[in-house]
Amino acid sequence: MPVRPLRPVDLARAVGVSPQQIRVYADAGILPHVPRSPAGYRTFDAAHLQALYAYRALARGHGPGTARDVMRAVHAGEVPRALALVDAGHALLHEQRASLRTTGEALAAVAEDAPSAPALPRARLRIGEVAAHLGVRTSALRVWEAAGLLTPSRDPVTHYRSYLPADVRDARIIHMLRQSHYLLAQIRPVLDDLRRSGGVGALRTALAQREAALDLRSRAMLEGAAHLHRCLTNPESAAEPR
Repeated sequence: MPVRPLRPVDLARAVGVSPQQIRVYADAGILPHVPRSPAGYRTFDAAHLQALYAYRALARGHGPGTARDVMRAVHAGEVPRALALVDAGHALLHEQRASLRTTGEALAAVAEDAPSAPALPRARLRIGEVAAHLGVRTSALRVWEAAGLLTPSRDPVTHYRSYLPADVRDARIIHMLRQSHYLLAQIRPVLDDLRRSGGVGALRTALAQREAALDLRSRAMLEGAAHLHRCLTNPESAAEPR
């Protein structure tokens, strides 16, 4: 008994998008070549549905751009390139986990230091000196100040910004968290907790949230790999996503 061809709306319902989005996926090369009926309508089958599941799962773990490139490579017969892209995503995630551990250890050490600790400058510094000390641009310090994360005092005569050791410590914490892709709004509770109680509770919470986000990406990558494996070994089997 012949299998009924699938329509764009059938694929759309399977993953919760619009039929127009299915056409966009097809035109972008995310799905295999789509034949047309004698009347000119696109006709899809189980292989297209499986490719759709694979792309959507890969996009959750690797991002839409990488997922698109992986699927294009698969459909072009460039399987080694597709696998290399997937491997690169896993390697990047591993680097981010290692960076998070290093950042967490460094942040905890900085946060627990008293503002007069030897690692921090003891004198008042101007904005250019703080920027050079941290290895950032002065514009970054101004952005952090505008966001309310830094509150340097002003010299009563020159009106230049004047950074105390505690300000420099806070700037170091901001810089480290920004390097780990924290938003400015996520950094505020860390500094508030440190200034209010001298504790690092908010810092531990922020790091735990970042680790949880990486765990979700890791699971999504595993799901994407499973769907991709089905595409490569049995494209006609379009298992429902869990």
